[in-house]
Amino acid sequence: MAHHTLVPNIWCNGDAEALVAFYSTVFPEVTVHQTLHYPQHGLPHFQEHMAGKILTIDFSIMGARFIAINAGPDFHANPSLSFMVSITPEISDDPRTLVTTLWDALVAEGSALMPLGDYPFSEHYGWVEDRFGISWQLMAHTTTPTSRHAATPPRPTIMPALMFGAHHVNQAEEAITHYMSVFPNSQFGEIARYSHPQGPADAGSLMYCDAVLNGSWISVMDAGVDQDFTFTEGVSLLVECSTQEEIDHYWAGLSHRPEAEQCGWCQDQFGVSWQIAPPATPEDVEDLGAYQAMMSMKKIHLQQLRDARGSAG
Repeated sequence: MAHHTLVPNIWCNGDAEALVAFYSTVFPEVTVHQTLHYPQHGLPHFQEHMAGKILTIDFSIMGARFIAINAGPDFHANPSLSFMVSITPEISDDPRTLVTTLWDALVAEGSALMPLGDYPFSEHYGWVEDRFGISWQLMAHTTTPTSRHAATPPRPTIMPALMFGAHHVNQAEEAITHYMSVFPNSQFGEIARYSHPQGPADAGSLMYCDAVLNGSWISVMDAGVDQDFTFTEGVSLLVECSTQEEIDHYWAGLSHRPEAEQCGWCQDQFGVSWQIAPPATPEDVEDLGAYQAMMSMKKIHLQQLRDARGSAG
């Protein structure tokens, strides 16, 4: 099975362009790869006001790919799914200064979740929620982190970080083990456990763990402080598939709640939202027939999607 990069999708309340523009002023190396639009007409009533407007912006930050979904106020991100940004000497001659610069830009009109400072696990770390509600964990490294497994690929500058809190606390290990059973070619990276109970986290639960899922790094942790929030559709993880066999495989492994299945979206038993879909193209998104077919599906059926192209006036 081919490598499938996990692409975080950020749900935006009509401000996807503003979000990407903001990140372009904050981070070095922001690139827009593709912008897709809603069909010009024929949309369902609740989307009529979006006709012809931007639907998605596919972009990257420091080599990490994201998609901004331009939609409505239905969903909101929260710190249960954040992005860990590791600044190493390979990226900057002065990692500490770059982290401070990023922090200052992100915290403006945002909020500090863990103030920038010295922590037992890092001499310069901070967790910030930006003005769009997206959370970033910024960390400066004096050396480039290495894995205990020589065969694992290098860690990226930015990786998704899942925090299991509220009624999902103490489920991080079960979750990452499940994901590794679904994604082929998966390996553990680093594992650190709580040595004693920490807030709602049990002794032995995961303080931090990262792993490679078929080529993509992801990290998980159990919340050591009581949280009243958990995962939402505000940030979902896209698995791009080129064949129906691949779609069927990931759907079977990741869809656990039938009521959450819609348009290639599904939700696992831990509440994490996934999209299992082919790479987005104008032929499948901007074409009304294909768009209507996609909107009617739960799991994506590639042949039905292709057959629907050009079928609507």
